[in-house]
Amino acid sequence: MNRFLRKLAASIALLSCAAAVYAAPEVPRLTIAVGGKPLFYYLPLTIAERLGYFKDEGLEVTITDFPGGAKALQSLMGGSADLVSGAYEHTINMQAKGQAIRSVVVQGRYAGIVLGLTPEQAAQYKSPKDLKGLKIGVTAPGSSTNMFVNALLAKEGLKPDAVSIIGVGATSGAVAAMQKKQIDAMANLDPVVNLLEVSGDMVTKVDTRTLDGQRYVYGIDYAAAVIYTREDFIQKNPQTVQAVVNAMVRALQWIQKASPEQIVATVPPEYYGEQKAMYRVALGKNFNTFSPDGTMTMAAAKNVYSVLKTFEPSVQQAANIDLAKTFDNRFVSEAQKKYK
Repeated sequence: MNRFLRKLAASIALLSCAAAVYAAPEVPRLTIAVGGKPLFYYLPLTIAERLGYFKDEGLEVTITDFPGGAKALQSLMGGSADLVSGAYEHTINMQAKGQAIRSVVVQGRYAGIVLGLTPEQAAQYKSPKDLKGLKIGVTAPGSSTNMFVNALLAKEGLKPDAVSIIGVGATSGAVAAMQKKQIDAMANLDPVVNLLEVSGDMVTKVDTRTLDGQRYVYGIDYAAAVIYTREDFIQKNPQTVQAVVNAMVRALQWIQKASPEQIVATVPPEYYGEQKAMYRVALGKNFNTFSPDGTMTMAAAKNVYSVLKTFEPSVQQAANIDLAKTFDNRFVSEAQKKYK
C-alpha cells in the first residue's frame, strides 16, 4: 500500500510540474524591444511573430523597434518593454553595473556583423590599427555593432576613442550614410551590408557571417542575439517567459528546416522592397549564424566575457562577474521537450 501511495504521489507531482510548465502566461500582453528588427540578426523574432507562434502560446506581443540595441536595452530598464531581442553582451555589461538581466534563449551563434570600408579607405586597410582616426558608422552607440568595433580596436591595443563612432541605424539611413561618404567605414549587418557590397559602395574587410571571421574576432563558441529580460520579471512571470521561449525555439527549429524561398515568403515585404533576389542572396550568407536550438553554453558566455574585458571599462573594473547569472537554460530545455 505504501508503495502504491508513493507511486501515486510521484505521479501527482509529475502532473503538477507539467501543469506548471504549460500554465497560462501571467502577462498575456507584453512588449519586446529590438534594435533593428529587419536585420537577419533578429530573424527568429520575426519568424515567431509572422508564423503566429506567440499567439499559439497565449501571448499578444507588441514588438517595438529602435535604431540600435542600446536603445532597446534602455526601454527595458525604463519599464516600457518587458523583454529585449538584443545582444547577449548586454547581460554581462549590466551585471558589471549592478543590474540583473538574463538571456533566456539564444537566437544567433555567430555575430553576423561586418566591417566594411569605402573603396578608398579599403585600399589602405591592412589591419584594425588602420581604423584609427576614421568615422565609423554603427547601428547605435553602445550597440553590439559598436562593441564589435571596440573589440577590433582592442586587438591592436587601441582604445574605443581611437575612432569616431556615429549612429546610422540599421536600414536605409545606414545605406545612405555609406553611399554619401558621410562615414569612412561601417559595422553593420545584413541586409544593409549586402546592399552596399553589391552596389560597390563598401568593401568588406572583417566578416563574422563566416566561421573564419567569427573565429578571428570572437572565437568559435559565442552567443550573439538573444532574448533577455530582468531577473525580477523572470521570477514573477515564469510562465510568460516560458511562452516566449517556446515561440522562439519553434522559430529556430522552423528556420533550420525551411528553404530560403520559404523564409523570404514569410518575412514582411518591406524587409526587401524591390530587392527580393538580393535579400535571398544575403540570407544565404547568414544562414549558419542562427542557433539551431536556442541553448546557451558556458563556453560561449566565457568567450563573450573575454572579448568584453578587452575594452569595456565597467567589465574590466568589476570585481567579480558571475556568468551563470547572465543566462537561464531552463526555459529552452522545457521548450525542447514540448517541440521535439
